[in-house]
Formats: sequence, C-alpha cells, structure tokens
Amino acid sequence: MRHLALEQQRRRWTANPAAPRPFISVIVPVRNEAAFIAATLQQLLEQRYDAGRFEVIVADGRSTDDTRTIVAALQARYAHLRLLDNPRQWSSAGRNVAVRAARGDIMLLVDGHCQLNNPYYLQNIADAFAESGADCIGRPQPLDVTGANRLQQAIAAARASRLGHHPASHIYSGRAGFVPPQSVAVAYRRSVFDTVGLFDERFDACEDVEFNHRVAKAGLTCWFTPRVRVHYHPRATLAGLFRQMVRYGRGRVRLLRKHPETFSLSGFLPAVFLAGIVAGPLLACWSSLLAVLYVAALAIYGATLLLFSIALCVGERDVRLLPLFPLVFLTIHAGAGAGVWCELLLGAPPAPAAIEPKTLSRAA
Repeated sequence: MRHLALEQQRRRWTANPAAPRPFISVIVPVRNEAAFIAATLQQLLEQRYDAGRFEVIVADGRSTDDTRTIVAALQARYAHLRLLDNPRQWSSAGRNVAVRAARGDIMLLVDGHCQLNNPYYLQNIADAFAESGADCIGRPQPLDVTGANRLQQAIAAARASRLGHHPASHIYSGRAGFVPPQSVAVAYRRSVFDTVGLFDERFDACEDVEFNHRVAKAGLTCWFTPRVRVHYHPRATLAGLFRQMVRYGRGRVRLLRKHPETFSLSGFLPAVFLAGIVAGPLLACWSSLLAVLYVAALAIYGATLLLFSIALCVGERDVRLLPLFPLVFLTIHAGAGAGVWCELLLGAPPAPAAIEPKTLSRAA
C-alpha cells in the first residue's frame, strides 16, 4: 500500500513535466549529531526532486564530535550539500545563518536526528504549498523510529499522549487542515521571513514556537498535512529526557516574557506540580489538613499515572512497558517544571540585538 501511494504521488507530480518546480532550501541546524546526521542527510539528498532545484544547508554549531567530518565527506558526493559554521551554537542562530545564505523560494526546517522515510518528501512539500495556498506548512512529528529500545518506545508513546505534551499542540495529529502555526509550522515561503524577521537568538528552545507565534500574529496561514510527517529519535535515557524538558520549560518562560499573551495554565502545571512536591512536606508539618491534602494529591497523581500507563500498554500491546511509563511521565513533568523555575529564578541570558523584518537577499 505504501509503495502504491508513493507511485501515485510520483505520477501526479510528473503529469506536467514542464511546470517549474519551486527551489527548496532545506535547513538543518545541528550540534553533535554524529549518530544520526548521515542517515538524515542521505534521505534528504536522495529525494526524487530535481537536484538543481533544491539545496541542503547544514549549519553546524561547533560540534565536538564527528558531525562536521561526516557532512564534509558527503559534500564530495553531493554538490547541493552546503556546510556553514554557526559560532553561536544554538539552533536559533544556526537557522538564521542558513536562512541568510539560502537561495530557496521555500525554506524547509529539518533537524539532524529525524527519519523522513519518504523519497517524495520535497515534492509533497511543494504540492502542499501549491494546493493550499498557505504561507507555511505544518507536519506531524511522532517519536517512533526504527530500532528504538524499550525505554525509547515508552518515551515516544508517553510524549504522544495528552499527559505527555502540551494539549494545544497538533504535532501528533493525523488530520489535514488549516491550523495555528505555533507548534507545527516547519516550511515557509520566503516572504514569511520578509514579513516577520528571523528567529530570536535569545532562545535555545522554543525558538520555533516563538517564531511561529509571530507568524500567527502577522495573520499568515499554516496548512497542516500528514503527508510530510517526520519521525524523531526519542531520548535514549531518562537523564537525557529530563534535560530536554528543562530546556523546554525554560523556553516556555522566555516565550511568556516576550509574548505575555501566550500564557496558558496547562503550560505551567508542571511547575505547580514540582512546587507542590517540594513544599508539600513542609506545609504538612504545620497542619494535619494540609498533610491530608498533600497525600490525597499524591494519590490522585499516582492513580492518573497508573491509568494512563495501563491505557498506553494496551495501545502499544506490550505489558513490558508498564513499569517504564510512570517513570517517563514523572521525568517529563519534573523536567518541565524544573525548567520553568530555573528560568524564573535565574532570569534570561543577555539578549542580542533584535532581528527586525527585512527583505532577504538571495545568495548567488
């Protein structure tokens, strides 16, 4: 069935071979992605799309592993692969380095640790723009990947559940249509950057959400389509997942500082949860009523984790995941909460000059 669908896509695309293809710049900001970058770039560079009508730009944030060596080796085989230096290291800065150098009519963002699994991915992106008329394209990005270990399977399933990610996000949706761009937009017409500017380099997480928030405020449209889904590699350890969620929590506070209208109670519940876990025992010493409330809250939280864990085990058809799900959920909530409190207490890092909207010159 999959091969039939891909063949139908190919026929639709080649029905009018004289039609000009939009030039697509694929932007890949990376730092220390040696484990995944070769596979991701191979899937991009071997797309069934005119090689003269797309480029892949890797913006490397001073990697300390073999990332640059791997990319440089691939450059010897693919003339449309470019490697740029990102001295500021953060993904937000890397995206800007690549956007400034890009020649494309369409800018597509792809991370260095994902699977595309679709040789017509770029054609699907171009089709989505042509068919929808939208300013940007959004996609699902599930975490299930080939060869994931049991913990990664649990993380992928937990993150796709309502208890494991922001409920307003569409990244695990499977329904096409116009949606708010904040959590899903990844491909943009060049004119979008002329309208809203570049990525805010004060963000080392949530920079895409902040950029897409400006896209929404400018009244630009986003078409969401499962045809361009990608699959991300989940973190391989609970410690790695915790660090990831801390970054997300800090990014959420920076987003709120810049755009107060983005506040939502659900986004800050992990911080409330963590504060309750820490302060609860101290407050319980002052009052038996507070002690009862604290124990009751823990019991409700524990029961919720258990119910979601059982439901996910049924959905995944693997009872061996049951002891992992509560640990994964606890790590997600504690990490996000810790990130919020760290950012609130430590404050934002020094801010660079704001990047204002301007017309991007095309690279030669």
